[in-house]
Amino acid sequence: MAEMIISKTKTKEAVKECNVSGEFYDALDAKVRELIVAAEKRALENGRKTVRPCDL
Repeated sequence: MAEMIISKTKTKEAVKECNVSGEFYDALDAKVRELIVAAEKRALENGRKTVRPCDL
């Protein structure tokens, strides 16, 4: 698998009241990658080369 996009440290800091399983990081990273791919596709379909918040 490619290098992670998300930061394990920052993710752990963001989760206040629960423990974080090792598998959670991989699942979160995969979800973020899906969001990025979808946002990039939408931007290109709208004739832009810049992804914007509205692409999420």
